[in-house]
Amino acid sequence: MTAAVLYGKEDLKIEKVPIPRVGDGEVLVKVQVALTCGTDLKVYQRGYHARMIVPPALFGHELAGIIEEVGAGVNGFKKGMRVVALNSAPCQMCFYCSKHQENLCEDLLFNNGAYAEYIRVPRRIVEANMLVIPPNVSVEEAAMTEPLACVLRGLHETGVEIGDTVAILGGGPIGLMFVQVARAIGCNVISVVKRDAQVEAAKQMGAHEIVQTSKVTDVVEAVRALSPQKRGCDVVIEAVGKPEAWEWTVEMVRKGGTVNFFGGCASGTKVQLDTNRLHYSEITLKATFHHTPETVRRAFGLIAAKKIRPTDYITGEAPLSRLQQVLRHMLNRGGDIKTAIIPGH
Repeated sequence: MTAAVLYGKEDLKIEKVPIPRVGDGEVLVKVQVALTCGTDLKVYQRGYHARMIVPPALFGHELAGIIEEVGAGVNGFKKGMRVVALNSAPCQMCFYCSKHQENLCEDLLFNNGAYAEYIRVPRRIVEANMLVIPPNVSVEEAAMTEPLACVLRGLHETGVEIGDTVAILGGGPIGLMFVQVARAIGCNVISVVKRDAQVEAAKQMGAHEIVQTSKVTDVVEAVRALSPQKRGCDVVIEAVGKPEAWEWTVEMVRKGGTVNFFGGCASGTKVQLDTNRLHYSEITLKATFHHTPETVRRAFGLIAAKKIRPTDYITGEAPLSRLQQVLRHMLNRGGDIKTAIIPGH
């Protein structure tokens, strides 16, 4: 089959590799669509991910497709079914799983290889995090389950409430998804973005106010000026993964407010925070990573019920052979939010 193989920093090759063989409890899925993702872009740029992937490796993790082959002992799935297979599954047995923190599982199993004609889905993911796509949901919509599950968990863990003023830093797909979901649950949303195309996208997703970092002299003051009585935001979510943005968030939030460091910075990154402000303003600092089986099902349910518009995020389509060009275009500040990569074309 044809697949994308990551060898290191911006070193990606489209190669012929063997079609994976399925073992007991496993499923082979013929990929119909794989979506580009900000995490994949960071992995491509940095050449690795501390938790998810070590090159050389098959690449990509947001996908939907059709079951091609079912291994012995698989229940509830058969050839020809359309499915969305998530990129990980917890062990369900360790300390963290017992605490309902499956995203922190001591043996969290990741599965990469979405940018390929076929992908093998391990038993654990088949059992915990693979779902049948209903007839009213397209494969493109279903493939958005993974990022939406991460966003839902981020908002839940941050304790966002109806009526909160929420600033969201980042105009990529995750940042825009935070905007749409926060707006849908009744928050007053301030979107902080950099590029002109992101301004338009944030408007489409329902941001009440937009601060464009390249057009203001003081980003923190611009955000605080849009908050009630200029006191700062109830919640600030960083969805960029930049140290400077992490530091901004602590200055943007009100006394007693909460910051969520959602965007992961490069390994070894350090930030400087005002301890006086943190202490005397009783600011809560929170970080959320990944998803759980529960949030996966909540996300999938919202998509199936048409409560979220997943295809708004898919702004382009390309064959697998052009994946490297697509990623380079995204690195060079392209306007596309997500591109649907179509294997076999």
